[in-house]
Amino acid sequence: MSAVPADPQLAPEVAALLRRDPAGLVAAIVQQHDTGEVLMLAWMDDEALRRTLTTGRGTYWSRSRGEYWVKGETSGNRQWVREVRVDCDGDALLVLVDQEGAACHTGERSCFFRSLPAVEGTAP
Repeated sequence: MSAVPADPQLAPEVAALLRRDPAGLVAAIVQQHDTGEVLMLAWMDDEALRRTLTTGRGTYWSRSRGEYWVKGETSGNRQWVREVRVDCDGDALLVLVDQEGAACHTGERSCFFRSLPAVEGTAP
């Protein structure tokens, strides 16, 4: 009889790089790999990052629903992960993707489609 394998975990050397918030999450900034366009901000815990790194699909933790979600699983607007980088402090990830269709749940290409008015006295 063979032993049941343990659940896969994020590689210890990768986990050691991360500085998580009190909920165990790290901010994940998602960017189009070839244009630099910032698409969205999401949250990852160790499991979401492990799934992303092993499947090549953007997988995140939904704080509002309390569950994992794979970008595009229901909408068809998939993210194919090209690279994941960690910032110097370990508290943010940069997820470089090839985005199919809209990244925002509103149907916009990027979640950052609204500009705020300039603050008076700061214009160049």
